[in-house]
Amino acid sequence: MKKLSFILVVLCCILPFTLHAEDINEQQQTYKDLETFANVLTLLQQHYVDRIDTNAVMIGAINGMLSSLDPHSSYLPPDDFKELQEETKGSFSGIGVEITIRDGILTAVSPIEGTPAFQQGIEAGDQIIRINGESTKDLGLMEAVKKLRGKKGTKVTITIHRPDRQELKTFTLVRDVIPLHSVKSMELGPGLLYIRITNFQATTTRDVRKALNKALKKQALTGVVLDLRNNPGGLLDQAVKVSDIFLDKGVIVSTRGRNPDQDMVFEAHHNSDSFSFPMVVLVNGGSASASEIVAGALQDHGRAIVLGTETFGKGSVQTIIPMPNGAGIRLTTARYYTPSGDSIQETGITPDMIVPFQEPAKESADKEPRWNIREKDLPKHLTNGDRKKIEARNTSGQTEKEQQKIKQRLARDNQLRTALIILKSLNIAGQTTKDAHKQQPKDQSRRK
Repeated sequence: MKKLSFILVVLCCILPFTLHAEDINEQQQTYKDLETFANVLTLLQQHYVDRIDTNAVMIGAINGMLSSLDPHSSYLPPDDFKELQEETKGSFSGIGVEITIRDGILTAVSPIEGTPAFQQGIEAGDQIIRINGESTKDLGLMEAVKKLRGKKGTKVTITIHRPDRQELKTFTLVRDVIPLHSVKSMELGPGLLYIRITNFQATTTRDVRKALNKALKKQALTGVVLDLRNNPGGLLDQAVKVSDIFLDKGVIVSTRGRNPDQDMVFEAHHNSDSFSFPMVVLVNGGSASASEIVAGALQDHGRAIVLGTETFGKGSVQTIIPMPNGAGIRLTTARYYTPSGDSIQETGITPDMIVPFQEPAKESADKEPRWNIREKDLPKHLTNGDRKKIEARNTSGQTEKEQQKIKQRLARDNQLRTALIILKSLNIAGQTTKDAHKQQPKDQSRRK
């Protein structure tokens, strides 16, 4: 009996090794690598020329480990993790200006309307040379963000260089709570609505519905332009919900990872508000991740015409995993696939209509004005008896200032102009078809 028990114990020890020899070999190699890492850290602590910050070295090692996998996996220290959570909730405390690194210089992309930066006159293209007297040369984007953000009521001083001026200008701004409005909308004409989504955050779907309902209270919609250009993405669930607004059935997006049991499929649901108006989705090389999900879903289901240039091609899913010390790990865990089964990764979304953006041509100051006198400009011209009715139909109650704003926007955005032409053409074609059906005789059998 004792001999049998001994044999069973030996089998139990040997069987796992036989079944998982590769895994055990990998574990053994991992232990050896960890031992090497510990030895290197000890050598640094004992012999490096200056006393090292062990915590900083460890975080650097973690970042190096994650960055060796792909560009999107990263370690988020507690402060960065907290900022990420604040941004997805829809607000943060700062001065209210979007920034980027352009040609190695910290540059303002645009101030957010109503914020301290906007009120003080910060303009798009302003180069931020100093923050609180310290040079921004070689300053990373996240470091700059940290310096500009802070508690409400605190002050920050920035020195800017405006390309069209020689002298530097200094601004002292009082930080405030900055709401992040991810959805902006405006009427392009009667029944034609423009919706821009800058990123996908917790309130995006609600705000898109709000824009649609506001427009529908005035009149029926005959077309929508959904602008996803330069939208870097955001929350997956919001991309799915926004797509679901315009789709009644079918797959929106699916994800596939390392473990098949963790694969997910997101499908559209039948909506009480079923929209049938034509749509054009604007995209470009800055449209990534969540915005590519929306564009791909609407394109594959034939719900919208996608117009612009090829998208960024970020088709990977990042899962944010909280750590015990308040930090977080952003880890790539799956790939996105469109309803047709195509991977977004690397290839992106190819528009139905390739329309590159064109910078508006500058009018020459010496150029003679074009002949633009019309009948209404002639003295003692006859007025139109139905003038008020015509104006109401053409403007949909828009003020002269609003009409002028739309004209200026269309004048400098050729992609938006093309989208508007497409929507108007579809409406004309649809109306012509309806009229043709009405004019057909009911008894078709008499026609030979």
